[in-house]
Amino acid sequence: MREQLAILGRLEQFSDGKAKICRTAAEVRYCLENGVLAMIAHIEGADALDTEGVLLNEFYQGGVRSVGPFWNNPNRFGEGITGSFPGSPDSGPGLTDKGIDFIRQLGALNLIIDVSHMNQQAFFDTARYSHQPLVATHSNAHALCPQPRNLTDEQLRILAESGGVAGINFGNAFLRPDGQRNDDTPTELITRHIRYMINHAGEDHVALGSDFDGASVPAALKDVTGLPAIEESLHQAGLSGAVIDKVCRHNWLRIVEHFMTA
Repeated sequence: MREQLAILGRLEQFSDGKAKICRTAAEVRYCLENGVLAMIAHIEGADALDTEGVLLNEFYQGGVRSVGPFWNNPNRFGEGITGSFPGSPDSGPGLTDKGIDFIRQLGALNLIIDVSHMNQQAFFDTARYSHQPLVATHSNAHALCPQPRNLTDEQLRILAESGGVAGINFGNAFLRPDGQRNDDTPTELITRHIRYMINHAGEDHVALGSDFDGASVPAALKDVTGLPAIEESLHQAGLSGAVIDKVCRHNWLRIVEHFMTA
């Protein structure tokens, strides 16, 4: 993790001012207003972190502002989500006692807690102990694609009640009803998930999540240069400009401003 954070630092250093590791919402705003790439350091899978918070504090000082306690597999903090398609997120126990303490450590630093790779019980436990908006950085609607890692209607409701946000996962296997990774997956499936999740969580609680790193995404989307195609699809689906702005921009900004205050 130290080396990865160092690589991010070198990327900022050699970007000639075109990229910045953002530690505060004000820095994110500055980047957006000045055409600078805003980078928010995130840990996906806290397996390497100690239970006393020593490394967590070190990485916080180094710029980390978001942590997902799990990446699929269980660790000392509790249960991630594994399993084959189709499947349920209800796959066993949730947070361990150390995991509950870890959630409290994250809260004390006002870090974003990413629930995307938690099983259902770990999600419920986090909702109980974090007292912060729940954030799923890259998860879709389980009702439309029964991947174990997608969110059930109940999870969407709880996330919305917390004031949180669910970011849409562009991965084909998390979009398609058949769970396949086919590149010919239509981008309209992204819109379908967005509309469904808006209906169940509200327009203030759905955003774009992506997961470009290593995932198979619709060929028409390809990479970040394809994002305008999603916006156009939302327009064609009849969503208002105000709702599209929330999904594509403002909902994430609200989360950033809540957590990244200092």
